[in-house]
Parts: sequence; C-alpha cells; structure tokens
Amino acid sequence: MVVQGSRSVADLDADTGALPRQQPVAQSWNWKRNWPLHAMLLPGFMLVLLFSYGPMFGLVMAFQEFKPWLGFTGSSWVGLDHFKDMFMQGETRQIIWNTLIISILKIVAQLTASVLFALLLNEFRISWLKRSVQTLVYLPHFMSWVILGGILLDMLSVKGLANQLLAAFGVEPIFFLGSGSWFRFTVVLSAVWKEFGFGAIVFLAALAGINPSLYEAAAIDGANRWKQVLHVTLPSLTPMIMVVGTLSLGDILNAGFDQIFNLYSPLVYKEGDIIDTYVYRVALLSGSFSFGTAFGMLKSVVGLVLVVIGYRLAFKFANYRIF
Repeated sequence: MVVQGSRSVADLDADTGALPRQQPVAQSWNWKRNWPLHAMLLPGFMLVLLFSYGPMFGLVMAFQEFKPWLGFTGSSWVGLDHFKDMFMQGETRQIIWNTLIISILKIVAQLTASVLFALLLNEFRISWLKRSVQTLVYLPHFMSWVILGGILLDMLSVKGLANQLLAAFGVEPIFFLGSGSWFRFTVVLSAVWKEFGFGAIVFLAALAGINPSLYEAAAIDGANRWKQVLHVTLPSLTPMIMVVGTLSLGDILNAGFDQIFNLYSPLVYKEGDIIDTYVYRVALLSGSFSFGTAFGMLKSVVGLVLVVIGYRLAFKFANYRIF
C-alpha cells in the first residue's frame, strides 16, 4: 500500500486526490494554566464594578426625599415628585436648552475641523514637517481643563492678551467669559482647539486605507489635486464621517463639565449653565441630593436612548457595528 506521509492512499479525497482537511480538536479551558490572564482582568473589573455599577444603587434617591442622616432606608418615598418639579421649572428648560446648543455646536465644529485638518495634513509631502504638526496639535488633548482653564482666564480677561491685541487694532475690549453672547462662542472654539487634532486620528487612518489606484485613475482622467480630493478622498471618507457623527449622538447631553466648570461664573449662568454643572450646584452645594439625582438620572436615560439610536444609524448608513 502506498503511504503519503502517515496517511494511506485510501484516505485521499476521491474528487481532488488531496488529503481531507482535519477538523480542529476542541480544547477544554485549562484554569490552572490560564489563571494569570484572569488575574490581569481583575483590577479593571473591580474598578468598573466600584465606579460604574456601585453608584447605581444611589439612584434610589431620585424617588426619595433623601436625608443623609436617615440614609436610604429611613428617607421617605416621594415617587415621581422630583421629576414633576424638574419639568415645571423654567430654569430646567433653559439648562437643557443650553446643554443642547453647546453640545451640538461642539459636535458639528469638532467634526468639521477634524475632517479638514486630516485632509490638509494628508497633503503634506515632507514627512518631518507632517509629524511635527501632528505632535503640536495633539498636545492640547493631553492637558486637563484645570490647566487650560487657567490659561484661558488669563488670556481672555479684559486686560488679557486677546484684548490687548484687539486694542492694538482699535477694537473695544470684549468680556469673553463674562458676556452671555460671547461665552458659548468661547466655549465651543476652545473645545475645538483642544480636541480637533486628536479627533483627526481616525480620519487619517481612513485616508491611509484609500486605494492609491483611485488617485492614479483620477490623475489619468485629468483630475488635479482639488478634484481628487473632491471626487476620491471625500467620498471615501464619507462612511467614517457618518459613523463618527452618528456615534456622537450619545454625547449630545454631555456638553463638557470640566470645561464649563473651570470657565463659567454667575454672570453667564443663564447662557452657560449645563445639566452637569447645575446638578453639581443643586446636589452637592445646595444639599438637594434627591432633585440632583433625578436630573442626572433623566440625563443618563436620554443618553442611553441616544447611544442606541446612534449605533442603529451607524449600522444602517455606514454598516458599522460593534456587536
């Protein structure tokens, strides 16, 4: 009998003459051998359990007239009274409106700036210059708003650098952080300056994945660089732009607590107060823990719904999904 390796001719496939593919053998999980992998996951799991799931028990305060000295079991239940009060107050509607305006402006401005920066950076042909520009625009992302807030407070004050430059051109000083009409503009512009470079990373990765033959074909057809960007680059980036834009819907009620808290003052509460800063003042500074919890719970529920909608839209229009 002719033997091929350790298999006989009788084992060969009748149609192809090749050895049949062996099915992989299922291996049982060896806990003794793989316990270090589970041990590596334990610290992260404990942090998520402690800081993400543990505080959920505090949501019961939204349905109580919570008193710290009585605790959860001793505080009286009020049902949905705090939610009713929330919607009856005109101040609440203004705060939600402020949050939506600032958040939507941030999402649109940051997405636009990130795409434009990625397109411009992609046109750089000098490698060291391209890397240097990338490094410079990434740096603000890694700085906290405590540091940047202090810098902006000094630069944008009445006697700050910005107003000194305006005065050199004969422009009257502008109270950027104390005027309601200027505060939102300052918040959005400073947020874009901080994040647009880091946000462009995903678009630079998408640009690197575009087939070079598309540009070659466009050049053969007589397209210049602008036409190539218009008819090749932008259509190739469109799915990623849609994914990033739709997934941003989940953050539409997160207008940036760190930034607002470090920049605003009572002078701009009407135009600059958002849900997070309002909950901080009401719950922690004024002691209305139940009302603050109810407001935060409403925001979390709406945010969850918007995240689900965002993923649905991303899957429908860009075929993007995580699960």
